[in-house]
Amino acid sequence: MNLSHPTTDTANPRPLPMIIDADTGIDDALAILYAVKSPLIQLEAIGTCFGNIGVEQATDNTLRLLKLAGAEGVVPVYAGADKAIAREFPGAKSDVHGENGIGGAVLPPSSQQAEAEHAADYYARVANERPGELTLVLTGRMTNLALALQKDPGIASKFKSVVVMGGAVLVPGNITPAAEANFWGDPEAAQVLFAAGLPLTVVGLDVTLQTLLTRADLDRLERQGGEEGFPVARFLQDCFGIYFDFYGRVNDFQDSCPLHDPLAVIAAVRPELVTSRTLLASIACGDPLTAGMIVTDRRVKPSVGHPVAFALEVDAPAVVEELFSVF
Repeated sequence: MNLSHPTTDTANPRPLPMIIDADTGIDDALAILYAVKSPLIQLEAIGTCFGNIGVEQATDNTLRLLKLAGAEGVVPVYAGADKAIAREFPGAKSDVHGENGIGGAVLPPSSQQAEAEHAADYYARVANERPGELTLVLTGRMTNLALALQKDPGIASKFKSVVVMGGAVLVPGNITPAAEANFWGDPEAAQVLFAAGLPLTVVGLDVTLQTLLTRADLDRLERQGGEEGFPVARFLQDCFGIYFDFYGRVNDFQDSCPLHDPLAVIAAVRPELVTSRTLLASIACGDPLTAGMIVTDRRVKPSVGHPVAFALEVDAPAVVEELFSVF
């Protein structure tokens, strides 16, 4: 087992080439806005997947967000999976992300269209074309990358890194007592990733529930952004209301919510802000109560599972500071 505080050169960094795979709901939207605006990131593309909402809505949300961020036609969008690899699930609950996935906020439509290529095919192609260059951050179900790995297992060694938002190691799940939503939503896809030999880091509930956005933060953003930043600040105010309400009911958070997906993106580019521990891990896929559960072998002499790095500690204030530094 390895406990590490990776470091990065933040004085003169070169932008990190990154692809985001998202089921573009409320926290995905903030993660995407951060990635577009961060000088630390070169956002190469966005893939979309079912999850918080259907893949068509996620794709439309993503295109509208890019227009809001001033990146319309700059960042290609690839639509992907509309269902899990091996099972059927009920649709997402609208009380979490709203009917349209972004809390009912209304954004103007984009003239940009999604690319014709499926997200999974794009991942397989670009990994082979640019081996060792790309960081892939998955903020939703892992289905698109799992499909790409099933198509071409050799791409597992060709990503610079893969960061997944999801899972729970030392804390309870949020869909079942054992499973977090992204892992529960396609456990077979998670199983494919864990067994593939990827350079994989999991950023889950152990750290995201410690990293909170508050209503006061959004108020501050609206004040500091000025006229130029007002459209983004107003959008965030509009879409996060339902999210704050949900976490108030479910987690007893007062006027705050976890920064699930933004933390995964920030951890990819500022890895020193989390502490990761490498454990042998497997994914439970059978019983409805435990499907999507991460099973880690923490015995003195572990022998079951595959080595995966899990973020277990976080410098939450520094993450929030980094997030708002780009707006």
